[in-house]
Amino acid sequence: MKFFSLTSEQNYILKLALPAIAGLSTQMLVSLVDAAMVGRLPNAEYYLAAMGLGVLATWAVVSLFSSLATGTHVLTARRYGEKNYEGIGEVLNTSLILSLVIGIVVSLIVVFFSFDIADFFAVDSRVGFYAGEYLHYRFMGIPFFLMTVSYRGFYFGIGKTKIFMYSGVLANFLNIIFNYIFIYGAFGIKGMGLAGAGVGSTFATFFDWLFYFAVSLLPSYRKKYRMFHNFRFLKSVANSIIKISTPVSLQNIFILIGFLSFIAITGFISTTAQAASNVVFSALLISLMPCFGFGIAVQTLVGNSLGKGNILLAKHLGYETSKLATFYTILVGLIFILLPRLILILITNDKHVIETAVPALRIAGFGQIFYSVGVVLANGLQAAGKTFYVMMSEVIVNWFVFVPIAYLFGVLLKFGLTGAWLSLPFYVIIYSGVIFLKFNFGDWTKFKKV
Repeated sequence: MKFFSLTSEQNYILKLALPAIAGLSTQMLVSLVDAAMVGRLPNAEYYLAAMGLGVLATWAVVSLFSSLATGTHVLTARRYGEKNYEGIGEVLNTSLILSLVIGIVVSLIVVFFSFDIADFFAVDSRVGFYAGEYLHYRFMGIPFFLMTVSYRGFYFGIGKTKIFMYSGVLANFLNIIFNYIFIYGAFGIKGMGLAGAGVGSTFATFFDWLFYFAVSLLPSYRKKYRMFHNFRFLKSVANSIIKISTPVSLQNIFILIGFLSFIAITGFISTTAQAASNVVFSALLISLMPCFGFGIAVQTLVGNSLGKGNILLAKHLGYETSKLATFYTILVGLIFILLPRLILILITNDKHVIETAVPALRIAGFGQIFYSVGVVLANGLQAAGKTFYVMMSEVIVNWFVFVPIAYLFGVLLKFGLTGAWLSLPFYVIIYSGVIFLKFNFGDWTKFKKV
């Protein structure tokens, strides 16, 4: 007897995925708006190139620890399937304490060394200075960001993805307001340029944490999961979170270093090519963020199913989720290929940057179609405890396929930015294929107990 009819399964998947997609899409909107604001500053080429480095460097460092959401999510989803509600509260409490401690340490280190980090990746000293300013102010809010990461993992695991959506709407609306104020100046505050985007994001992050904390005080969550009952740090739970999260952390940091290397490679082509690559990455968020939303849904679905001991259902829901995600990426891919300038002009009005980015966005539009399968099924494998395999798969393909081909075609063979971006389809198709093979043929009877 089927647990769901096909239509019911898809509806349930969308019920989990759509709020997560909406929340992530607000982040995408903020990234596009930020890029649009920065793209309209004087000397936009330098600011856009610096923003590309600053954002990717932020993702690289933050992603090393933001995977605590994955550990929290997987543990919560498993315990929810087991109906161990008090155990869920213990997971959240431990995760929050862990995030706070790590956040304070990381914030102090990156704020102090922000300009050194930026200078390491920047070819142009002016680009490095602007990127360093952004990192300096952005990382002041990291402790609050990592605590929101813990809350996200908790709400994802119990299937309450709407909380993330509400948080995203509130926090990212504030992010746009704050960024406008601090980038251009308003209400007696002097404009700070790209550095203002870092200040605005830090303020918005604080209010995001405040929202999650307020929701956790509601009786429906506080009493059921006994959140503040015997509030303590459990070493065994922390070890489980770290064990699950560490491969994801390493995967994130290595992959983002790979993308930073790609941005650096385009800097050898020209500053305009580097700025255009940042614009293309910003445009790709239109596709990637919803894919990550489907990934969040599949982690919950697979985790809950494994908590109930139903492996077949876990795999089936993974496939159904990947089908829905692929349908979306096909639509986005067609828009990128047929109407690239319509997308690019939303980000910058610099005609030279736009024309440079057009062929790259078309190539990216084709490649991202296949990325949905890799993202969704990889999240399913992570929920099954196979985080090391996912990490090694993406790191190897990124470092030994994506980056070398970009350098070969873009710099050595002098095909320029178009040549560099031709590496993306190779990367995406190979990675998605490797993940699919493991998801389909792997021995799920040996999934890890968490």
